[in-house]
This record gives sequence, C-alpha cells and structure tokens, in this order.
Amino acid sequence: MGCSDRLAIVTGTSSGIGAALANALLTDGWTVVGLARREAGIDHPSYRHVAVDLGDLDALKRVAENDLGTLVTDNRWTRVALVNNAAISGGKQGLEDTDPDELAHLLIVNTVSPIYLMGFITGTVLPAVALRVVNISSGAAVRAFPGLGDYCTSKAALRMAGMVLAEELTSELRPGGRRVNAAVFSYEPGVVDTPMQTASRSSSLEEFPWGQPFKDFKEQGLLEQPGDVIGEVVDFISGDDQDTFVEKRFGG
Repeated sequence: MGCSDRLAIVTGTSSGIGAALANALLTDGWTVVGLARREAGIDHPSYRHVAVDLGDLDALKRVAENDLGTLVTDNRWTRVALVNNAAISGGKQGLEDTDPDELAHLLIVNTVSPIYLMGFITGTVLPAVALRVVNISSGAAVRAFPGLGDYCTSKAALRMAGMVLAEELTSELRPGGRRVNAAVFSYEPGVVDTPMQTASRSSSLEEFPWGQPFKDFKEQGLLEQPGDVIGEVVDFISGDDQDTFVEKRFGG
C-alpha cells in the first residue's frame, strides 16, 4: 500500500457512504483498508480490500487477528481511524412479527461486529498513536420508527456502546490507564440515497405498511448524496480539537 502515516479502516466500502468516504480519504492522503462482502471497485495504490461478511463472527475474528492486528501495530502510523459504516436495514415489519434468527443476524452485523471492532482496534493500536472511532448512526438510534424496531434497536445499542467506550478511554481505572488522543464520534448522516434507502422504498405498502415516508424522500428530492455528507467524518478523524465523545447530525 501507499506511504501515508495515517490509516483508516472503513466497513462497507462497496457502495454508499463507505465508498464515498474511502475515496475521499484516499484523495486526502490516507491509507484505507475496506471491509465488505463485495468488491469495492476502488483502484488506488493506498487502498486494500478485505472481503469479509460482518455477519460471520468467526470470519471477522480471523481477519482482525490475522490481518488487522499486524497492520495497525505497524510503527509507521501516527493516526489510526476506524469507521463502522456497514449495516443492514432489517425485516421492515412490526415487532409482533419478529423472526428471532433474522433479528440475531441483524444485530451481529449492525451491533456486535462494530462493537467487537471498536474494542479490538482500541486495544491493539499502539498507545502513542492518535485513535479515532466513528460509528455511522441514524435518527433511528434516538427515535422510534414503526416497522424498524430491529434496526432502531441495533443503532441505539451501537450509539450507547460508543458512549461507554469514550467513558472507558478517560477512566483512570482502565487497564493501562487513560488513553490519550483518542475520541469517538457518533454521526447521523441524515437521509442519504443509499442501497438501504432504495430497498426501503421499493417494498409495497402491503409488505411494509410504514414505508410511505421512504417513498416520499425520493419523490420530494430530500435525499442527500453520499459524497455530500462525509465531510464531518473526515474532519473528525483528521482533527485534534474535540471531546472524547462527539455526536452530530448532518446539517445540524
């Protein structure tokens, strides 16, 4: 890969926000490792793609222990960032119709894997290296949306896990002591034109009774483009003037 001294690990780089962010960071001189099931279509000497299904915890642990562990401890890095972007939208049905197997899979992808990566990267990156963790959040993390109970739950849990990590980073009781120059960012990008939005508006109202707002977003031109909402993330992982936990939404 390239000769940058900044490394970003981004999940879900095959499309949407993840792809836009990876390309922006590469343009800005970062080395980027993308984690996704599908190929990303990114052709850049400072980009490395790792094919992994975030729903397969055994596969993710192998990637972390065999690839990411060696990579992030390379002494060339002065700054390492993790961006938990990948997520799935869920069954789009009421909680009365919850399928426990589908729910478990969604929680693994949206919550368990990102939390595992947060812990692994935080515990592995060398103490002197600046560390930034970003969780791409959603309004669904703080507001209840009918038919999206599984997705809301997964995002709310990830938001809280990020807050807990920030508290731990500043705790004198943390094994090894407080971690300096480390921060966590929970970022709501707003309503973005991604494959998840496409899937949500493509369902009939018989299939997804609460789906009309997703159709309206598109028809009323309210969707943001992925490349337009990533500036806050780039600024956060590149900057130093922030609290240990920061939460923002695109457009304020």
